Amino acid sequence: MPPSLTLPKFHDRSLLERALTHRSFANENSSAGKHNERLEFLGDAVLNFLSGEFLYKRYPNKSEGELTPLRSALVDAKQLAKFAEALNLGQQIKLGKGADREGGRQNVRLLSSTFEALIGAYFLDTNSDINQVRSYVEPFFNSVVNHLVVVAPNINFKSRFQEWALANPKENPQYVIVSESGPDHAKHFVAEVQVANKTYGRGNGHKKQEAEKDAARDALDRLGLI
Repeated sequence: MPPSLTLPKFHDRSLLERALTHRSFANENSSAGKHNERLEFLGDAVLNFLSGEFLYKRYPNKSEGELTPLRSALVDAKQLAKFAEALNLGQQIKLGKGADREGGRQNVRLLSSTFEALIGAYFLDTNSDINQVRSYVEPFFNSVVNHLVVVAPNINFKSRFQEWALANPKENPQYVIVSESGPDHAKHFVAEVQVANKTYGRGNGHKKQEAEKDAARDALDRLGLI
């Protein structure tokens, strides 16, 4: 990761403070103010849009089927946690004592969520200027995309999730198509992957198999395994 990556400059420092405030800290400190989960929600949406746009422009000859796993790899929990580590966010997060003792500053899911919150906060700080946010995040994408374009197509999300399911709940995952829409030539499917009647992931695709793969990827992302 290039050493030049730094925190963005905030006009409203309270937004940055909120982005770095975990729920556990807010729960333990009544004066802490708001935690970062709403900013995380916003940042996730902004990053998904910008990563899709970035890849669409960078690889004009790649199909949707080729771009989808690459986008997933570019903004999955594991990769966003690496971005957070490059910014040393782990040492700057405000954590509750319990979360801190349990290694929250090194936790992939927590780090990735904090990076999402940072991007959500910066989007608000710029008065929703997507151009400024794009200029900030594209160096992160550029720093890893050449590597990911090689490894992302080789990730078998369904096999990887099955390995986890058999080692943990110790049951095979089941894939369910929960909705189907569109004309025959442009179908859109939504799939869920379940283990022991619990839903772990949800995915979309123009084919049932694509939706199932995306559901497995989503499950792995939620579990912090990619």
